[in-house]
Amino acid sequence: MTIAIACTAVLGLLLFGLGLNVSITRRRHAKGIGHDTEPTDPVHRAVRAHGNTAEYAPFLAVLFLWYAAHGAPAWINAVILIATAARVLIVAGLLWGGPLNRANPLRAIGALFTYICGFVLAAALVVL
Repeated sequence: MTIAIACTAVLGLLLFGLGLNVSITRRRHAKGIGHDTEPTDPVHRAVRAHGNTAEYAPFLAVLFLWYAAHGAPAWINAVILIATAARVLIVAGLLWGGPLNRANPLRAIGALFTYICGFVLAAALVVL
């Protein structure tokens, strides 16, 4: 299995696992729809973790799979690994970090590397 395929699987597991987590958390807190806006509300945290993953994981997966199909150089595989780790950091920061209205190093590092890796992977399509 290639790094790109394995990382695509991780993104898929994150996306669908976080969706399940939203459903479980909603049931546990008797919140059928919506969420409180409190920065510590568990439903709010679960929804943001899933929503943020749904915003970035699909296009990253498309990029990963393109590189898997076209033979990515080693440095691209490194960027794919870093991007995947960044997505996991963001999820950890959203679910288990401090209140959502405060700075969180896991979220900040994850966001920074998501942006950098996303730009690099997209730009490399043009030059490779």
